[in-house]
Parts: sequence; structure tokens; C-alpha cells
Amino acid sequence: MGLGNPGPEYATTRHNAGFMLADAIAEAWAFPRFRRPWRWRARVCRNVVGDRKVVLVKPQTYMNRSGAALGPLLKNPDFDPATDLLVLVDEVALELGTFRLRARGSAGGHNGLKSIAGRLASEDYCRLRIGIGPRPEEEDGADFVLSDFDDPELSILDGLLPVMTDAVNCWIREGIETAMNRFNRRGTQSE
Repeated sequence: MGLGNPGPEYATTRHNAGFMLADAIAEAWAFPRFRRPWRWRARVCRNVVGDRKVVLVKPQTYMNRSGAALGPLLKNPDFDPATDLLVLVDEVALELGTFRLRARGSAGGHNGLKSIAGRLASEDYCRLRIGIGPRPEEEDGADFVLSDFDDPELSILDGLLPVMTDAVNCWIREGIETAMNRFNRRGTQSE
């Protein structure tokens, strides 16, 4: 599940790094186009990776209500958020050009993660935190995450998308522990 805000006015904002990664994954893996099924509060595309059915989800609820998009997944009795959910999310505490995988953890003040944890009644789900920082001290946090990446910053993020796509592929095929061991040490563009 890639987090972001819907609408063209948010397309290149820092808060939409999760949407950007979801789009890059869909393109790299030749998934069909995102569409909005009538029961979902999200744009969705599906395909098979290896032997696993994969659903890419981009909530259309705005960031602070991202958890509402989990409804159709939670109705599936075989869905286990601890192993079957990976949230792609921006992280202001990480430097731009880096990312970190985590098996669980707190929302860390991120409203999208708070919404997901609230919907699940648990913080036991995987996340891939995409560095968008550091935030200038004089800039308000909300203003910073809702501001657009500039061209050099977009270039840095674009360079990291293939590595993060590989990390997601590893998570799907081998699980979070292997993905963390393999990618958290090299979670930068230049490595």
C-alpha cells in the first residue's frame, strides 16, 4: 500500500513518495493500470509476482484516513497484516536518497500510519520508509511534507526507485527479515 494524497496538485509532493514508489513498481512489473473498484476507497492494480497474488493499493482518502482503504483486504480471512501488508510511506526523519524497511513499529507522528494502525488496531505490519528529509528547522512540518520535490530531489528519488522496487520484490518472495537484512544496510541510491 503506497501512501499519498490524491489529485494532481499533490502528485510531486514529499508526502506522495509512497504513491510514486507504487507507480514505479506497477510499471516495472508490468501491472495493469490502477483503477478504482467500486468497493474500494483506493486505486488498485493486481498481478502475480512469483507465486503470490499482489495487490498494489493507493488510498484515495487523503493521508490522514489511509486506513479506510484497508476494508476490502480485511474482509479476506486469509489476509494477515503482519505478513501480507507492506506500507510504502514518506519519512521526514530519514535523509532523501535513503530508505528503511521495518517489520513493525510506531507511527512516529505520521498521520497515514496512525490511520492504518487505528484501522488494524495494531502496529504489527511492515513498512518501507522513504527518506524525504531533512526538514529545515524554520519550516513547518505540514508545509514541508506538502511541498513539491524540486528537480534535483526528484532525480535523487527516481534513482532510488529501482532499489526500493527490488526491496519490495524481496519482501514478497522472501519475507521482511530477509528484506531488512539485505536492503537496510544498502538503502541508498549510491550503493
